[in-house]
Amino acid sequence: MASQGTAVLHAGDPLGLDALRRRTTLWTVGLGLGLVATVLAGVGIGAVSVPATTVAEVVGHHLLGWPGERTWSAAVDAIVWQVRLPRVLLGVLVGAGLAICGVALQAMVRNVLADPYLLGVNSGASSGAAAAILFGVGAGFAEHALQVTAFLGALAASLLVFLVARSAGRVTSVRILLAGVAVGYALYALTSFLIFASGSAEGARSVMFWLLGSLGLARWGLPLAVVAVVVGGVTLLLTVWGRRLDALAVGDETAHTLGVRPERLRLQLLVAVALCVGVVVSAAGSIGFVGLVVPHLARRAVGGGHVRVVGVAALMGAILLVWADVLARTLFAPQEIPIGIITSLVGAPFLLVLVRRLHATAS
Repeated sequence: MASQGTAVLHAGDPLGLDALRRRTTLWTVGLGLGLVATVLAGVGIGAVSVPATTVAEVVGHHLLGWPGERTWSAAVDAIVWQVRLPRVLLGVLVGAGLAICGVALQAMVRNVLADPYLLGVNSGASSGAAAAILFGVGAGFAEHALQVTAFLGALAASLLVFLVARSAGRVTSVRILLAGVAVGYALYALTSFLIFASGSAEGARSVMFWLLGSLGLARWGLPLAVVAVVVGGVTLLLTVWGRRLDALAVGDETAHTLGVRPERLRLQLLVAVALCVGVVVSAAGSIGFVGLVVPHLARRAVGGGHVRVVGVAALMGAILLVWADVLARTLFAPQEIPIGIITSLVGAPFLLVLVRRLHATAS
């Protein structure tokens, strides 16, 4: 460590910023290439195996018109373009969205154990989806009824969290945390009541599978485009706000001295995160631990600066969720297991290690 510090000091960079930038660039390029390889592999792996070169040719044919002559069957074309590619792209967007929301929430409430479940948004989306599946709520939206009602439930949950936090005075980290936990439990109870009241065993199974997350609803069309626009927009917004997130993560007093208004920034973050999580959960259900695990991995890779962390976390989350989905649909093929089971199996041991490290640091 001493030799590294001396080398940086002699280089005229006492904070090691140049080395940190190079490290961030290497991670970003490496993860970008890894994401491309992950997408090709994710599309190719399944009950019918498709080579990566064929996947690239099919995608290139549909997007760019090359190669001019098709050398693959119509069945392979349908599997790659109509079934697997939308699913993998949704996994990329959902993983990135959950990861960046976890980054924002951990800065907003200054709690390293925070994740998108904190706001109760997942529970709100689950209640909306349960109402659509069990009682036909939102039938006027036709095939998009599940996504629309889940999204409306997520927005209602985020509004309720804000109103509860605001009712006691200023919107602080602790109040948002407590309000999110309370609203989340209440809406989870509501979802359980809807399942019980419906009396439909088949509907209950559908709701439970959706509660644990699935990318099986992915299709080309408006829902996928909405997820792409929202996740991309929130990622850009959080990157631009990176310095403000740094100040907020240190503390309100420090934020004030740097010209940041903590209460106003928390409200803006709450709206952005609620919108992103609501859209993501409405498209793929409740998927846990991605928003908790990935921000820690990103900070270990490129440091604590949020300008760097947001982009790296988005790439890591995308890669993680695509591979989790590959496992979910191939481990017990042809039966598919909920993707939330895979992410929980990965995330739970990580959480135990994190809690142990926090305990060791505190003592």
